[in-house]
Amino acid sequence: MYDLIIIGMGISGISASIYAHRAGLKVLLLEKSAPGGTINTISEIENYPGFKSISGPDLAYKLFTEVNDLGIEYKLEEVTDVIIDKTTVIKTKNNVYETKFLLIASGRRPKLLGLKDEDKFLGRGVCTCALCDGPLYKNSPVAVIGGGSSALSEALYLANIVSKVYLIHRRDEFRGENSLIKEVEKKDNIELILNNEVTELVIKDDTLTGIILKDRQKLAVKGIFIYVGYYPNTDFLKQTNILMEDGYILVDAHNETNIKGVYAAGDVTKKEIYQIINAASEGAQSVVYMTQKR
Repeated sequence: MYDLIIIGMGISGISASIYAHRAGLKVLLLEKSAPGGTINTISEIENYPGFKSISGPDLAYKLFTEVNDLGIEYKLEEVTDVIIDKTTVIKTKNNVYETKFLLIASGRRPKLLGLKDEDKFLGRGVCTCALCDGPLYKNSPVAVIGGGSSALSEALYLANIVSKVYLIHRRDEFRGENSLIKEVEKKDNIELILNNEVTELVIKDDTLTGIILKDRQKLAVKGIFIYVGYYPNTDFLKQTNILMEDGYILVDAHNETNIKGVYAAGDVTKKEIYQIINAASEGAQSVVYMTQKR
């Protein structure tokens, strides 16, 4: 029996675990992939206090180091089911755990474009992480699809590796930070293509060789990097009565769900701002409020 189980080891979940540890709670972190979560896929972070600039993996490593230094218990196991009754039971592919309080900080994953053969070529020309796959396309042309800050920052990162970046957005202006837009516009090897979208992958000899746009323009690229939104990681909650909207968990001002003792924080929740700094804050405040109810 744990006092608190936290699903997800991104910055929200780890922040919560630190506060829980300091409050004397018996806490367990569960993570299905790598500690740090989505942060591991960010090439450069320049808007987090205390760091003028830090790579995502470096920040993730610092967070994980703190977990280890404090002796906070964690397990790299994928949660498959949550059963909420008088206590909450968490099932993973390996074990079953029981807890008094639950914090869901499972984050979200990238959306794809819904194109033919897209899934087949995921990791073989179709990518969602420039930091992970960018070096595979050194000195080759690529396309980045999206109009938010993620697309802009990843286009800038790729521009230092590849020969050319086509930055494609379906609207007539970008939605990202102004500072990023200005940097993108200065780059000689980034070509902006607005009011357009990818409609087809060009495949030759089982290899991605290009893309076709809505206006039938054909671009020769070796890879495409997709940043068009996200899906919340809430599939394992299908058997619960937790209120959601479009898969995102609804919480109150204390980050508590409609079910007493069940909290959610970070990118898995429905909110207006998705930033690293408020994800960390939400994880911490969740624990502060739940400890007041013990």
